[in-house]
Amino acid sequence: MPPRRRPLRITAALLGLVTAFSLTACGNSADGSTDKVAPQAGDKKGFQINLGPDQKRITTPKVDSIAALVPSEIRERGTLEVVNAAGSVPPLGFYATDDKTVIGVEPDLASLVADVLGLEPHYNTVDWANIFVGLDSGKYDLGLSNITVTEERKEKYDFATYRLDNIAFEAKKGTDWRVKGPADVAGRTIGVGSGTNQEKLLVDWSKANVKKGLKPTEIKIYQNSSDYYLALGSGRLDAYLGPNPVAAYHSASTGQTEVIGTFSGAGDEVQGKIAATTKKDNGLIKPFQQAIDTVIKNGTYQKVLERWGLANEAVPSSELNPEGLPKTGQ
Repeated sequence: MPPRRRPLRITAALLGLVTAFSLTACGNSADGSTDKVAPQAGDKKGFQINLGPDQKRITTPKVDSIAALVPSEIRERGTLEVVNAAGSVPPLGFYATDDKTVIGVEPDLASLVADVLGLEPHYNTVDWANIFVGLDSGKYDLGLSNITVTEERKEKYDFATYRLDNIAFEAKKGTDWRVKGPADVAGRTIGVGSGTNQEKLLVDWSKANVKKGLKPTEIKIYQNSSDYYLALGSGRLDAYLGPNPVAAYHSASTGQTEVIGTFSGAGDEVQGKIAATTKKDNGLIKPFQQAIDTVIKNGTYQKVLERWGLANEAVPSSELNPEGLPKTGQ
């Protein structure tokens, strides 16, 4: 068992202004991250993140009219089967200090929605690809794992948005390059997660660069965060492209990496949206959308995002199947 970690201290600007922090190391995890990030001297703002299994999650009352919209088989079962891909990816979904309880902004939001629907949330942790396999088979009701709306995914799944989606290039600290557009990754070696919208975006950028006579991007696929962090540290990767919250959190908590560029997760012309995902026409997406709108209106949604430093990714309301990341090559 790894050593127990104390609560993590970060400032409210952690996810946007990584370089504004000095670091206080209080023990290291396998990937070199510290368990405490302190503001610079004189900055008294900040809040505590509870990394323990007893989360004391924010709650909200059941809304009978919305709960009645839930498909009967789910109502009768009494649980909301939520699927997520959890690993070392705070603050989205990761393991508490007991190494078995899934915590983060995604489980907190799933818990809020389950409250409105009168259901008990049950978290199913799998690898990324198996999220969609499980949704396809009906094993899971709802995917809540930083899933971006894409036009390709909309052919098989329904979506209800609950956060903005921004992605970031994370590189070894002190690097002398920045990513402002596709040309900046020409000839570079960039890591991504398999099957993610980040992978699709990077493929499109590389193809566009080749058409302009620039070098292609060498794209490396990773399943585990520990692997790509080791690759960054050793210089085998120039950068890793992943969710902005994860990159900013990691770079602040280790002091070993930095964010060198951020973009909409849905490409240049569309603001990316993170959404709950269901098998198409399974009947759950509209109750979920109404539940999210309910917690937005009553303020508990904002409290959850603030708890994890993601207030700047809030949405004013949930959208059903909005415009998403274009298909690769379009």
